[in-house]
Amino acid sequence: MQIDRRTLLAGSAAALAAAPAMAQKAVKQAGWYRNALVIDGLGGINDPYGADEDLRLSDRAWSEFRMTGLTALRDTILPVGNQADAWEQFQKKLDDYIDTLRANPDRLKLVEKAADLPACKRDGKLGIILGTQDTAMVGAALDRLADMKKRGIRCVQLTYNLANLSGDGSIEPRNAGITNLGRKTIERIEAEKLLLDLAHGGARTIEEAAAFAKRPLTISHTGARAVYDHPRNSTDAAIRAVADKGGVIGVYFMPYLAGDMKPSGTMLLEHIDHVARVAGEDHISFGTDGGVLPLVIDAKAIENARKDYEYRKAAGIAAPGEGPDVFTVVRNYNSIDKLERLGSDLMKRGWTTGRVEKLFGQNLVRLYGDAWGG
Repeated sequence: MQIDRRTLLAGSAAALAAAPAMAQKAVKQAGWYRNALVIDGLGGINDPYGADEDLRLSDRAWSEFRMTGLTALRDTILPVGNQADAWEQFQKKLDDYIDTLRANPDRLKLVEKAADLPACKRDGKLGIILGTQDTAMVGAALDRLADMKKRGIRCVQLTYNLANLSGDGSIEPRNAGITNLGRKTIERIEAEKLLLDLAHGGARTIEEAAAFAKRPLTISHTGARAVYDHPRNSTDAAIRAVADKGGVIGVYFMPYLAGDMKPSGTMLLEHIDHVARVAGEDHISFGTDGGVLPLVIDAKAIENARKDYEYRKAAGIAAPGEGPDVFTVVRNYNSIDKLERLGSDLMKRGWTTGRVEKLFGQNLVRLYGDAWGG
């Protein structure tokens, strides 16, 4: 099964088979974690055990999904970037994803309203929130946003790393902010009761878009620029601006958390602590930007990473620090039980159970309800 970039980087069946202790060992979850809503604000589903053409999740992958304790995740319908056929690509990839959902009705549930999330927990299904990471496929044809909503999209990211017609992305050198079309796009996103996402935006784009927005919004996957100064990380001013609008900032498990592109678990905790201090405990979440299952870094994974980097470099969308040997994981949290361990490690730093539960899902449930209505 191939869904998106996170699937490509999630490793192969052979890779995970080489590490059965990590992939297959039963995980005994703590009571607080078993009962919590656990939502990845930006992730991806990956089945390294099935063939690319398989729509049905393999039994092994599903068993391991269940071990993670994840309630729901937001996944991305590509493409990103300014491609001539971006709208056609988007429609095809959305069709393919919907086919996957239809092939797994007992396992996956399309999330269309906030009330679907506790229902996923109750019914033992993995909730799938569909979104984009660009508006390049929309451009000036803003009626497409209404069509996207009808087909299940609930979150729309304004820009990716480069500039599009709505504004500048995080690595666009001019840092020119949002355009007049960008303002109209935000108005239409909000009118459709979709969630506006400013991840991957340039610093000025995030500042101007957050100021212009009228409804709660998100930066779904980022880090704290005050902890490590990287264009994919967010300034304290941006974090406060989103929180002040009732929004939520998600911290990712990505190389951009550290200067050597190999962040430690401690560095991830530092970013989470910082965002929580700046935004407040009601305005923080996580968006791993990774697959559900752990990545085993073997020869196959190394080759996948090299191919992905070469593609991103050629397309001009690679962020500073990306390279053929850079992996999109925090290695200390690269296991089936990474999320529960993250919560436990935060508690060791003084976080209460209630505060961790907000980070893990409660804040996103509230945000989705505020953004989507109903």
